[in-house]
Amino acid sequence: MKTANHISFRALLFFFIPLGLSASLVTISHVIINSTLARAPDPAIVIASYSIAMSLFALLERCAVILRQTCSTLVRDQVSYKLMRNATTYVLSVIFLLSLLIAYSPLGEWFFSYLLGVSDHTLQPTIDAYRVLMFVTLFSGIRCLYQGIIISNMKTKWLTIGMIIRLAVMALISWFLLANDLVKHGYIGAVIFLSGMAVEALVSSLEGRLIAKKLPDKMESHAVTKQSQIFRFYNPLMIASLIAVSITPTINAVLGWSTKAEVAIASYAVAISVVHLLNSITSYIHQIVINFYKKDKQTVLRFTIMVSLIPTILLLVLGYTPVGIWGLENIIGVSGELLEQSILALRFFVLFTLCFPWIDFSNGILMIRGQTKVMSFSQIGNVIATVIALLILIFTFPSGGGAIGSLAQSIGFFTELVILFYFLKALDKSNPGRLLKKISS
Repeated sequence: MKTANHISFRALLFFFIPLGLSASLVTISHVIINSTLARAPDPAIVIASYSIAMSLFALLERCAVILRQTCSTLVRDQVSYKLMRNATTYVLSVIFLLSLLIAYSPLGEWFFSYLLGVSDHTLQPTIDAYRVLMFVTLFSGIRCLYQGIIISNMKTKWLTIGMIIRLAVMALISWFLLANDLVKHGYIGAVIFLSGMAVEALVSSLEGRLIAKKLPDKMESHAVTKQSQIFRFYNPLMIASLIAVSITPTINAVLGWSTKAEVAIASYAVAISVVHLLNSITSYIHQIVINFYKKDKQTVLRFTIMVSLIPTILLLVLGYTPVGIWGLENIIGVSGELLEQSILALRFFVLFTLCFPWIDFSNGILMIRGQTKVMSFSQIGNVIATVIALLILIFTFPSGGGAIGSLAQSIGFFTELVILFYFLKALDKSNPGRLLKKISS
């Protein structure tokens, strides 16, 4: 017999499918940009300058993207909405001021030249691209604020609608620029990206504002009444996200020591791009947990078990059947040794795809409990395990290619999942406040 709080699989699917679809569509926006820049007169410099600028953008955008989780978890009435809006303004202002400093002061030249190793002839194009990308972060933050409200109010179809409109605008602008022979600099890619993000932010804000106006003035059962509560939730998420960003650059740096560094780095890049696409299907499981776990734990758990297997099954098909070889050859365009190494790297990501959905599930539980501080510890464990595995593998098996990176990252994610399970079990058995205070000291 169904309980009053029973949640049907159909309801979860209607909530989840638009989220998974919008996450998968994100990859298409980068395909549009890269394929446009590849048609420039000097594509190597153009793509390199855009890609390097994107690496810094990705770091700072992490701080904006987690506004989505914060908002969807904490905003339930007008009081919490206004506090969240104030926090968003503060976060985006700090990011923008830092971006201005990097884009228009010698700090930026030093950062790109010495820290990222940008050559002299690529330096100015890289800075020009970043001067456009820093505005993308603002629109991304606004988008995520209102997407958080949209998600918590079960209107997830608007995320897919916004993403489709974004892709259409980006494709149209790309066509116009190519038709008029205007693709000559890396910042053109940033302009395409900015246009798409601005449109998506507009769609999200229009719908999000309508929903926000209907929120009750004050819910007695909702405890978020102070600005500090927003930042106590947000800050650990931000730290965990910034720690996570360091993993890929570390892997690329260590792969540079391998026998055939270029092939190793390229095969890892190809494999991880495919895995990110597959995992994007499950990247919103934490939202299922945030919005439904307290109502019906068993159904959410069964749904997660079912959905979590999809990326792994698809990866096994790509890694162990001719489908993967055909896809990498005809869609991504790799061949020869790079193709062989990419397939091998894909196979070692199986553990990664198994762990990823359950890490997101566990993080969702931590979010609804307000225990996001644990996520910083699990991310640190991930990084430490990944680095140790990388060093061991590179010295014992230097000819392993991109598989070194995929195996090390899989070990790191498995370690993160073990840490999360340990803390969740410990928090269930003890006073959460006391335990968190103990692990923080």
